[in-house]
Amino acid sequence: MTDFELERRVQRAVDNFMAGYGCCQSVVAAFADLYGLDDTLAKKVAAGFGGGVGRMRMMCGAVSGIVMLTGLDCGQTEGSDREGKSACYKVVQELLGRSKEENGSLICAEILGLEGHEKAACNYQASARTAEYYKTRPCAAKVESAARIFADYLRNKQ
Repeated sequence: MTDFELERRVQRAVDNFMAGYGCCQSVVAAFADLYGLDDTLAKKVAAGFGGGVGRMRMMCGAVSGIVMLTGLDCGQTEGSDREGKSACYKVVQELLGRSKEENGSLICAEILGLEGHEKAACNYQASARTAEYYKTRPCAAKVESAARIFADYLRNKQ
């Protein structure tokens, strides 16, 4: 895959987010076709990870997208394949380590600077995507970061 193609996927992830999709949906859908998933199925499977998993502000959705894509790329398919499982965990830890280094945290609430985020679990209502929402949220940049981390992983695998 060329650098241009990978950059288009990174931009597709950001465009997905700006079109109203969640962070995880945006990242996963940008690469899902590489693994035989169509856009609709990718967005459905990743939908519950938005808002730091069900809007509970836990692990960042963009980071969850990295985990999902890593599983699609190198996840083991046999339950007894401990080597395969370990190899996948190694890649996840490396990519999430890079994300934490770049973004300061893997936790949605910390990235957003939310205090009292424990109360968020009581509020499942998705935020309206307004101009003000986009001004106050770093999420588009986090989606871009996650997509770029995964694109770099793919680039380095070649």
